[in-house]
Amino acid sequence: MEPKEFLNNQFDVSVKLIASNDFITTQLTVEETDLLNIIIKHSEQAKGILTVCITSIVYKALHPEQDIRNHQNSIKGGYSGRTFDSQHITPFLKSCHFPAMAESGWLTRSLEQKVPYDRNYTGAIKPNILKTAFLGILDNIQNGAKCALYLQYIFQGLILKRNKQIIELAKPANLSIKSILDLLDLHFNSKYQAEGASRLPVLAIYAIYKCLTIEAKRFENKKLLPIESHTSADTRSGRIGDVEVIDENSRSFEAVEVKHGIPISFQLVQDAYSKFQTTPVKRYYILSTAHYPIKDEMDKISIEIQRIKNIHGCQLIVNGIMDSLKYYLRLLENPYEFIENYVKLVETDNALKFEHKERWNKLISEL
Repeated sequence: MEPKEFLNNQFDVSVKLIASNDFITTQLTVEETDLLNIIIKHSEQAKGILTVCITSIVYKALHPEQDIRNHQNSIKGGYSGRTFDSQHITPFLKSCHFPAMAESGWLTRSLEQKVPYDRNYTGAIKPNILKTAFLGILDNIQNGAKCALYLQYIFQGLILKRNKQIIELAKPANLSIKSILDLLDLHFNSKYQAEGASRLPVLAIYAIYKCLTIEAKRFENKKLLPIESHTSADTRSGRIGDVEVIDENSRSFEAVEVKHGIPISFQLVQDAYSKFQTTPVKRYYILSTAHYPIKDEMDKISIEIQRIKNIHGCQLIVNGIMDSLKYYLRLLENPYEFIENYVKLVETDNALKFEHKERWNKLISEL
């Protein structure tokens, strides 16, 4: 297997292991993870150690016969770790936005000595706890530890650290409504490895309501409730939708349920009614990124909507998210206010990962 393929495979596995969690999943022992945690903790300050550690693990996985502690050709029975790193590892780390050296981890003085990375290595790696962890990991790998599990653990740790980075997102001004909609459509539907993309349409609808509740006369004296976390269940929180506006008496006035990639069905309409039937809500929207309701159920849905109107009085509306945003954006005095709201929400929402935020900036750069 080529190094690039192996690295990408292990990265993909690491992303799936994390999913939406904020912790690392592994089969390694506590003793092993303690060593790896030290490498991850010092990954920014000791990029060379991180790079050499990953290089050694990957090379051992692909060349089991090699003693990876012999990291230079000049060492008997050695290999060129620096060459392998500069060709494969450092470019990969940079592509993932992980801590990386400019060219190679072997350009660090404390790592370039022409002696094996064994327990007697004399390089001045500081602090001592980092040196002990580094040499311990290489010793474990050389003596039969599972390279893939070590690499997955490091990658998971680096992904978690990366996800906590504060990324300043672009806020383009003077975009046409069509450009905004095209941008959102790409942001919603890009291919992401990490979970969380279903949160993006919710943030967009919340962002537009932040504008509407200020500008639209319909929402005079009304209050937009704070957006809840991605994991909060409506039944547990008492909310009737992803977005909810209350009146001056703190009663439900308008709400929106947002679906990503899920066509609106008869069952979704029934489920929505069960949420709001005991409230005095005036309008309730079910919006989906899937453009149309399920074709065979359109008549049933229309009949059910009319039945709910007759029994309850609420106007239940089903629509596509992009169609709704297009209409709402036309009502705004300045669509930039929507962009500003959306970007702030994307920057701070805990359900989103680094790649969701990075994708936004990349889309802006391609405009």
